[in-house]
Amino acid sequence: MRRWVRFWPAIAVWFTLVSCGADATSEASATAPAPSEAAIATSSSSAAPASTGAGSVQACADVIDGTIQVLSGGSFRFDATVRSGDTGWDKYADAWEVRQVDGTVLGVRVLAHPHETEQPFTRSLSPVDIPPDVDQVVVAASDSVNGFCGETLTLDVPR
Repeated sequence: MRRWVRFWPAIAVWFTLVSCGADATSEASATAPAPSEAAIATSSSSAAPASTGAGSVQACADVIDGTIQVLSGGSFRFDATVRSGDTGWDKYADAWEVRQVDGTVLGVRVLAHPHETEQPFTRSLSPVDIPPDVDQVVVAASDSVNGFCGETLTLDVPR
């Protein structure tokens, strides 16, 4: 029984993603093939500060910056910077995802632990396949308590 305790946070994240309609089987590798010479797209969002007042904790996870790199095989690597009010295992940014503008999920990066002492933080996701007719994508982050409710980031797809 004790061995299963260490897997509980990952299992809880999986159930959260499945119940939110996300594809929990999407690639979430932190390693990426080398980027090609192609363009790298970058953008910023205007997210709210991490604290919402004296003694309060940020309710939602916000995506405050991000980049897209075209990889040698035609897929993409995303780097997303997330700011959240992580307080430990009871409340933390538990995932971020890349979506088409219509909401179709293209990739999910599961965040396996809190980042309460590392704010904001940046993580990568690759490879992500984007249909050729898609010119923009949205990056959104989830909080383990409040789900996907924070600031999102819209990026132009470099071709």
